[in-house]
Formats: sequence, structure tokens, C-alpha cells
Amino acid sequence: MRTATLVLVAYLLCVVVASLWRLMPFQLVRDAVPDLGALTAAYLGLTARSSVAPAVGGSIVLGYLVDLISGGPPGTMSLVLGLTCIVARNVQQRILVRGAAMTIGFSAFIAIISGLVALIVRAMYGMPRASLGTELVHIAVATASTALVGALVWRVCRRVDAAFARTHRERDAALEGLAP
Repeated sequence: MRTATLVLVAYLLCVVVASLWRLMPFQLVRDAVPDLGALTAAYLGLTARSSVAPAVGGSIVLGYLVDLISGGPPGTMSLVLGLTCIVARNVQQRILVRGAAMTIGFSAFIAIISGLVALIVRAMYGMPRASLGTELVHIAVATASTALVGALVWRVCRRVDAAFARTHRERDAALEGLAP
């Protein structure tokens, strides 16, 4: 239930961002759409409790929903977000994402990984793509915007986790950002 709620909240955030971001004043800012799907997939991977399967499943479903609203080829973001979740899960044993600097840095890392994985998937399957320079510029601006909104997305995810906490101690830990 927790994973489904996080996926639903992330999808609603993606819909809001997709509909409002196009109204930004400058072309460079309009191109710098934050990757909320990757942030949520990373959060699911970081907070996966006993098994990573529900987190990866939720990431795949979220990727499919992002494909629907973005107009991309079906399955591309599903694969990218599933792999992003697994990368975040493997990183989880080594770091604790707390504090503004660590959250921004980890959000940028996730955006770079997600962008590179998407580029590799599109290249492997012969999907349309721009020149390498254009793709790298797009990854860079998307990374900057993702890093800036990352703390807000993580705070929303932590609020959802706190709502599903069974004890007061678990609730406080979720709000603090401590991994379960």
C-alpha cells in the first residue's frame, strides 16, 4: 500500500509539473524539466524494507505512467526507472541521505544516472535521439533542476512514509529521513 501511494503521489506531481513547467519564461528553463520519476524510484530503492521487488515494481509502474504523460515510447521509462531503483538500492548500503547538501548531491547523482541510462536504452533499441552533445546538455540542465527540487520531492515522500508508520518512533524516523 505504501509503494502504491508513493507511485500515485509521484504521478500526480509529474502531471502537475508537466502541465505547468511549459509556462516557464525562458527556453533553457523550459528544457530543464526535473526528473521526478527518477527521484521517486530512487526513494523507493533507498527505503525498500526487506525485498527490493515491490520497490522495483512500483518504479516500473511509475515509469509506464511517466511514459503515458510524456509521450515517450512505452516501456522506456519503465526500464530506466526500474534500473534507477536498483542503483539506488545498491548505493543505500553505503550512504545515508540526510541534510541539504547530501540530498542535493544525491538527487543530482540520480538525475545523471537516470539520464545516462535513458540515453543508453534509446541507443540500444534504435529509438530516436538527438546528437550526443545535445543529449548531454539536456542531461546537464535536467540534473540541475532535479537537484534543486530533489529536497522537496524527498520531503513529500517522507510525509507519505510517515503516514504509513506503525509507531510514533517509526513516524519520527521517517520524517527525519532515516532509512527503515
